[in-house]
Amino acid sequence: MDTAVTGTAVGPMVIAAVDQFEKHPLVRDELAARILPTSGRLAVAAARWRPVRDALVSATEKKVPGLWASMLCRKRYIDDRLDVTAARTAVVLGAGFDTRGCGSWDGRVFEVDLPANVQAKRDRLVALFKVVPSGLTLVPVDFERQDLANALAEHGYGGDEPVFFVWEAVTQYLTEEAVRATFGFLAEAPVGSELVFTFLRKDFLDGGAMFGAEAGHREFVTKRRMWKFGLMPDEVEDFLRPCGWEQVEQLGPEEFSSRYVKPSGRALPVSEIERTVYCVKVKS
Repeated sequence: MDTAVTGTAVGPMVIAAVDQFEKHPLVRDELAARILPTSGRLAVAAARWRPVRDALVSATEKKVPGLWASMLCRKRYIDDRLDVTAARTAVVLGAGFDTRGCGSWDGRVFEVDLPANVQAKRDRLVALFKVVPSGLTLVPVDFERQDLANALAEHGYGGDEPVFFVWEAVTQYLTEEAVRATFGFLAEAPVGSELVFTFLRKDFLDGGAMFGAEAGHREFVTKRRMWKFGLMPDEVEDFLRPCGWEQVEQLGPEEFSSRYVKPSGRALPVSEIERTVYCVKVKS
């Protein structure tokens, strides 16, 4: 995987941390600021002042309108699903600086990410807690080059009981081959497992429908070539079926706006280019 992708681990958690300064935050994450590396913590500290927060939101929205709220809503949705799951093991694929394994969720958590991101996360955990929390296992993996099943097994993952998988804001950075390889691993998950994953719309990546995100397309698709894989919303069910997964719910701007943004009283658009899927494993 392109090493440029390692830098994307910080941004979403900065947004979550900054959101804690709002009167009605869309997510609650007391560790969001503390878990970040120095650069992220400095950005969050500056955002205590409203003009700085507004500038951060504006800079994000210029590239992809609605991206700020989209990041918050998908995180909130995953938290909500974890609150009601019966699974006692979670696997977070592409974890970045996710804090769910630090005690905010009562279960065992395996966090999978690029080796550089895993080391940065380990350093912050040791700085905060002196050790990596007992229920958290960090697993370095390059989705493009390494076998996910073997890496997890080497770190104590059994996968013999239903698991809650989180694959948030990762698929767009992978080749289709790597995405399908990961779903090959997920095809072996026990029946009753759950998965929340996000994807970018294929028509956006192909340039057929920009949704006002021309600047984001130029930077991440054309120039830096970081965003590669996408699906159309109506393709998801057929994509999942061969792996034994069934879509339960798919969320986009309408669903996130009505479920989270409007009840908060905040006037935030939600991005059209990204969608979130909740699915369950129905057959082996």
